[in-house]
Amino acid sequence: MTHHRVKRAWKYKAEIMDELRRNQLIATYRDGLLNDTLPFWITHSVDRQHGGFMTSLNRDGTVIDTDKSVWQQGRFTWLLGELYNNVEQRDEWLELAKHGAEFLDQHCFDPSDGRMWFHLARDGSPIRKRRYAFSESFAAIAYGELAKATGEDRYAERAQQTFQRFIDHNLNPQGTQSKYTATRPTRDMGFPMITIVTAQQLRGSIELANADEWIDRSIDDIRQHHIKPDIQCVMETVQADGGLLDHFDGRTLNPGHAIECAWFIMQEGKIRGDQGLIQTGCQMLDWMWQRGWDQEHGGLLYFVDVNGLPVQEYWHDMKFWWPQCEAIIATLLAFQLTGDPKYADWHRQIHEWAHDHFPDPQHGEWFGYLHRDGSVSSQLKGNRWKGPFHMPRMQMTCWQMLSEQSP
Repeated sequence: MTHHRVKRAWKYKAEIMDELRRNQLIATYRDGLLNDTLPFWITHSVDRQHGGFMTSLNRDGTVIDTDKSVWQQGRFTWLLGELYNNVEQRDEWLELAKHGAEFLDQHCFDPSDGRMWFHLARDGSPIRKRRYAFSESFAAIAYGELAKATGEDRYAERAQQTFQRFIDHNLNPQGTQSKYTATRPTRDMGFPMITIVTAQQLRGSIELANADEWIDRSIDDIRQHHIKPDIQCVMETVQADGGLLDHFDGRTLNPGHAIECAWFIMQEGKIRGDQGLIQTGCQMLDWMWQRGWDQEHGGLLYFVDVNGLPVQEYWHDMKFWWPQCEAIIATLLAFQLTGDPKYADWHRQIHEWAHDHFPDPQHGEWFGYLHRDGSVSSQLKGNRWKGPFHMPRMQMTCWQMLSEQSP
């Protein structure tokens, strides 16, 4: 995208999102991040005795399970480093990022094969390793931000090493047995999607040499195998050749996941000034918004069937926190890049629905799991899946996006 076109988009934006509204949104995202989300996690999750972070928290922040998710060790460490590098150089954030990285170094890698664990006891004793290697992707971006913050080569080397392990294991798994037999080979969107955003982050933090190559390869993979213009859909799981799989696993769509991928691709288009990438991301958002938005109650459904059939997963109609966060980013970014008023309207819808239903006015932060009608299903604030990542990333990204240009 050229600078001239960015100016035009934001000029058009002023006609349908006045300065008062924009400033209100900036305050909501900024203050929510700095005065609510971060204090909640820093206060309740930091383990000063054994290192790292405990993220299984009750509504009031009480720790209800001391086990540790390796995903969340990397994700929170990344967030703290990202904030230090791009928001404000607060000593507390850097100290806690180093605190997280030290726990990663000491406990999260299996010395027998170099791969990372998924689930640990509080003291770092290993409990479980998964077949896939997403722990490595989150650790890589955490090390990358610390390399940028400190200038220390060891963090940059760790970032490169863990990114390469993530790539190598997903392309050629070693020492793990496939979840499925060879009867029905499939491919999932998760690996190329996470490769895009991981390479983007490492390009920004350590200037990863082959970042563009991995981003291009991953976008091509998604375009070739997962984007289906004939049925206007983004498929989560397809046959090995990209064909549709007419079984539960193949028909199940995750609209929030596809919308998250859409904004990664839009962001790449914004960085490169590539209208083709922007259009691809917007098309993905369009299709999956139409499939995922709950016309009756509002918010994004968790799972839907590509053919409108019943979905196997019993939580399919629940409203999880993270798809709403990804849709908030995607709709705002699409509007910034195109000036199309429908995206401003979609952003208003998802922003208002999420902020009307998820926040806990008594103890802060967001509940993670709602029923379809928006009522609270669980008072959990965190577990091995929900931690300080999707929501603070949304708040930070939207705050920065809205602050980039004045109308």
